[in-house]
Amino acid sequence: MEGNKTNQFSKVFFKMLDKLIPEFSENPLDAFANGNVAVCVIDEDGNVYGKIWGNQKVTGRNFFKNAWIKASQVWITGMKTGEYEKKLYNDEFDEEKYGISKPDLIGWEGGQPLTLKDGTWLSIGFSGFRGINDLAIVTKAARMADGLE
Repeated sequence: MEGNKTNQFSKVFFKMLDKLIPEFSENPLDAFANGNVAVCVIDEDGNVYGKIWGNQKVTGRNFFKNAWIKASQVWITGMKTGEYEKKLYNDEFDEEKYGISKPDLIGWEGGQPLTLKDGTWLSIGFSGFRGINDLAIVTKAARMADGLE
């Protein structure tokens, strides 16, 4: 996808996240971030798009760092975070295959590849909720932004 198209998708995607963050934040198990969450989108060409929500800049910065690490690991490996680590530690491939050393692995869920209906492949990382909901909010917002919901 051209950078401009990804930029357009990201703007709509971020608006969908604007709508969903309060809903996900209502869950007491995900309320620890107090609305301070972040997302990072990387397209196939390596262009990076992101957004930080909340009023605590340092917390937002830390969540964006995690979102970027998640998204970049997906961009490099093509696999969800968490799944990559399982395969690596199950010796399904060597650590050197993707060039990410074990101390640099994110380990948490929340990074995932996403294919849009036009075939565009994106790597997305979200941070601020439990890993399962980092994945769920991205999937839901992306489907809404891509006209699938």
